[in-house]
Amino acid sequence: MSRPTSFRLDDKLLERLDAESRASSVSTTSLVSSLLDEGLKTREFPGVVYRPGPTGRRAGLVGGPDVWEVIRDLRHWPGRGMERVERLADDLDLPVSMVSLAADFYSAFPVEIDARIEAAEQAADQIRHRIEQRENLLSS
Repeated sequence: MSRPTSFRLDDKLLERLDAESRASSVSTTSLVSSLLDEGLKTREFPGVVYRPGPTGRRAGLVGGPDVWEVIRDLRHWPGRGMERVERLADDLDLPVSMVSLAADFYSAFPVEIDARIEAAEQAADQIRHRIEQRENLLSS
């Protein structure tokens, strides 16, 4: 549930917020909420950044893949516990600490990451279906 809140912000900051709001086609309130949420998350988990993309902003590892990609792979990787983390880190050529960071971030925000994984799986299914339809067309 949301509640009304009032803050005093510098005029130049407000101008930048308004400009970004217009450029992003979102309300200033929605933009401020999103920026605060992302800022608090990245402050809690240094090494996680938010980056833009065709499906919206998503959590990623600094200099590395998106958090959802690491978690998707980690779920299906062989091994248990830290052995699994170490094996995946080796395969992705990432420090173990980055894979652990992704796991920690997921533990704090599973709904956000699960939604990204689901969206990626749906997009992949759609692409596979289009390819199948194209192949059917071309082979008949």
